[in-house]
Amino acid sequence: MTDPNDRLVSADADGPEEQVIEAALRPKKLDDFIGQERVREQLSLVLHSALQRGRTPDHVLLSGGPGLGKTTLAMIIAAELGQPLRISSGPAIERAGDLAAVLSTLAEGEVLFLDEIHRLARPAEEMLYMAMEDFRVDVVVGKGPGATAIPLDIAPFTLVGATTRAGMLPGPLRDRFGFVAHMDFYEPAELEVIVRRSARLLDVEIAGDAAAEVAGRSRGTPRIANRLLRRVRDYAEVRADGAVTHELARAALTLYEVDERGLDRLDRAVLASLMRKFGGGPVGLSTLAVSVGEEPETVEVVAEPFLVRQGLLARTPRGRIATPAAWAHLGLAPPPSSPMAGTLFDTDSLTGDSDRPDQ
Repeated sequence: MTDPNDRLVSADADGPEEQVIEAALRPKKLDDFIGQERVREQLSLVLHSALQRGRTPDHVLLSGGPGLGKTTLAMIIAAELGQPLRISSGPAIERAGDLAAVLSTLAEGEVLFLDEIHRLARPAEEMLYMAMEDFRVDVVVGKGPGATAIPLDIAPFTLVGATTRAGMLPGPLRDRFGFVAHMDFYEPAELEVIVRRSARLLDVEIAGDAAAEVAGRSRGTPRIANRLLRRVRDYAEVRADGAVTHELARAALTLYEVDERGLDRLDRAVLASLMRKFGGGPVGLSTLAVSVGEEPETVEVVAEPFLVRQGLLARTPRGRIATPAAWAHLGLAPPPSSPMAGTLFDTDSLTGDSDRPDQ
């Protein structure tokens, strides 16, 4: 079965060594951050206005898919404010006491970054409400009828929360953020600029069309673009003179099974099984997962979002359906009995994603 963390086109965090490289490639200033122009402009106003007034900025919530730059922006916010950054995550804070320990040690103006904030434990989440609004927490001492709540003032701070599941955030928590931004997927031209910049930092000689090739297969995600660049660099160093040409980039990405649209082996296996074994669908999630030897959650969480975003697969109340674009991408023709054969595909008519008819 596929481990999502082993996928070259996964936007999830890498191992320790890869994380060190990613950190070295991160921009350090807001002006150096590529893409997300509207978010950068809005965030710049929030930060500089607070600096002019000598006040702590409002709390910031960043939402969007993994690998789009939420952690980088949190680091930039701290740097722009000239303050240290404290980093933690929702899953790491299991109890209210864990959060109180973090909050009580914050210095005035410090920036606290909470990744995956939607996964905070409920007691910690309720404590965070008061901390964000009044810069105070109530520490409960004792248990049962004799328990006592001791109010504890904390230094004014700025919370930067990051989430890939904004819909899972409770309303009271979301409402306490003064600035909420959604990070969009990047355009190929923006990713090409990122690839060129990363190549300079990695001392990799890369041709313009080679950078465009890497960018075009990066699924709109800077983290994937940087990862593909490093694999292309490895290929160039071992099998050529180290310079990355267009032909060499294509050969390297073909070896790593990343095609022209950014699909990898798992993505193509899902589409191929859907079309070859089930005539393009509709077919239930668990049946489709079994056909490719994966868990339903792997197919639903790891492969499907990108395939749907690319217009290659549709989730309908009756099951998963391959679109005409999917048939064309794999060079296959829909069977005459397929509802896709000879028709234009209207995704607006196939709403709903509650498909689990075979479970």
